[in-house]
Amino acid sequence: MKTVRSRRVWLYLGLAIAAIVAVIVLSERRPLPEVPVETITRATISAAISTNGKIEPIAPHEMRALVDSHVTKVHIHEGQLVKAGQPLVDLDDSELQADIAHEKETLLTNQENLRIARSGGKMTDLAQLDSDIHKTNAEHDRLQANVTALEKLVAQQAATPQELTEARASLARTETDQRRLQATRADFVRQTKLDEDSDALLVQRGQNNLRDLQEKLASTHVKAPINGTLYSFPVHENDPIKAGELLGAVADLKQIRVRAFVDEPELGLLEPGQTLVVTWDALPNRSWTGKTDQLPRQVVPHGTRSVGELLCTLNNDDQRLIPNTNVIVRIQLRTRVNVVTAPRGAVVFEGSHRYVFVVEDGATITRLHKREIKIGIADSTTYEIVSGLNEGEVIALPSNLTLTDGMKVKTIRPE
Repeated sequence: MKTVRSRRVWLYLGLAIAAIVAVIVLSERRPLPEVPVETITRATISAAISTNGKIEPIAPHEMRALVDSHVTKVHIHEGQLVKAGQPLVDLDDSELQADIAHEKETLLTNQENLRIARSGGKMTDLAQLDSDIHKTNAEHDRLQANVTALEKLVAQQAATPQELTEARASLARTETDQRRLQATRADFVRQTKLDEDSDALLVQRGQNNLRDLQEKLASTHVKAPINGTLYSFPVHENDPIKAGELLGAVADLKQIRVRAFVDEPELGLLEPGQTLVVTWDALPNRSWTGKTDQLPRQVVPHGTRSVGELLCTLNNDDQRLIPNTNVIVRIQLRTRVNVVTAPRGAVVFEGSHRYVFVVEDGATITRLHKREIKIGIADSTTYEIVSGLNEGEVIALPSNLTLTDGMKVKTIRPE
């Protein structure tokens, strides 16, 4: 009995060991995770900044209303080529015409008053004063002689003291008249000078007002200031117009510029003379190339971003790019030729260190090994590899797996 029981124990033990071995063997044979890989090659890589921008004329000439009025006639439409002096739009000028006529009448009156003041005042009034003064002076001389004669006669008792007293009283009255007339003449001359200054100011003010009104009158007949394109023309016939309102804008659109909005962290990468390429969604098969010339001088808010505004001149001979369009701007920073490169997604960042997972084929198994690398410049898809990888080595690409050092994998090549 004991022998039968012992045999059964050893049988069960053998079966258990066989099961464990089978599990181990089967686990070793389960499918390995598939990882996409790529072979390291050499290529030319260009680092660039991609951002948005706005097209604007280099030297726009804006025409603005100087008066409140309304549009009476439109001679042209937006987008046309114009020549300097060509009529664009007319505003109502009837009120200005009336103001100019009134100002001219007022100016003539003030000019006549100034002429009179500068000639010494009203000649008749001044002549009358001078005549009265001459007569008073003559009377004073006669009375003075009479007093002198009477003084001698009284001394000789040939005239009475009463006669001398009366003569002296007449002389005193004449001297009073002399002083009054001289004061009146001085006041007249002084007032004439004041009138001259006042009239001169009125004339100057009137001339300025007339010049201002004539300038406003001329502004109601808007003409093209230069040869160019009327790229903005927001007015229509009978539109009411307020002073300061934009009537139109003309510029030579064969040379334009783009104002590119570069995010603050990338401003340190900008240099004069870098190649800049502009594309516009409205013309997907076209591009415009220029060189960076005016670097940002300050950081300004732009929506939710802090940006520097980079200016670049573009050749626009066919004038297909128009002001105020929103464009895509790519600024070429640096180029490396025939360098080792790796896909951006294959590079793992850990603090200040950069890693890739290199595929190493063993005798029977393929494993991934984590290797530190140094990177250089980058474009939108690729990093320059400065050290740590060689041309021809194979690295793992990103997938839905979490890669680890020493991981056993099955490699696949993306189509």
